[in-house]
Amino acid sequence: MARTKIVLAGEGGHGVQSIAKILVEAGYAANKEVLYIPNFGVEQRGGVSIAFCQIADEPIGEPRFSKGDIVIALSDRAIARCACYVDENTTVVYDTSICHTKPQMKAKQIIGIPANKIANDELDARVFNIIILGTVIKATQVVDMQYVKEAMEKALGKKFDAKPELREMNYKALERGMAILEEKASV
Repeated sequence: MARTKIVLAGEGGHGVQSIAKILVEAGYAANKEVLYIPNFGVEQRGGVSIAFCQIADEPIGEPRFSKGDIVIALSDRAIARCACYVDENTTVVYDTSICHTKPQMKAKQIIGIPANKIANDELDARVFNIIILGTVIKATQVVDMQYVKEAMEKALGKKFDAKPELREMNYKALERGMAILEEKASV
């Protein structure tokens, strides 16, 4: 059974829960089994926000998991909070433009990307989380891009209709997030 376990973590306001919702909506649209467990209490006001996602080809028997296939950490505190979900089979992605130290954990692969810097320099700070979404999609290959775009339309369609330039900017951010990993692989 193909099952992908994803942990997304960042500070409240990074859009972690938005990324997770779009990701599982895309999985659902692709006729996959999905599970999303948000973890945010007072985090909305400055603490660490975590989202646990699973996307599978068959029914998901256990909603909890101890280790992720991919862990995305968008702050130093998120790195610390997510270390327990990492083992030698986990790919860890962290934002080098926000995190001050490289994660020190035993993982299959640790990838640093400057997502926040790219958002600010090339696009707009508001699409930082969509760059991260593109990175997750590229790293996991868990759903096809058509389903991700459908899920984005469902989540953001009203904003896109009100300001059509937002659609183009978000799609560019998604593609840019995917390209980051391609650039890393060719180095």
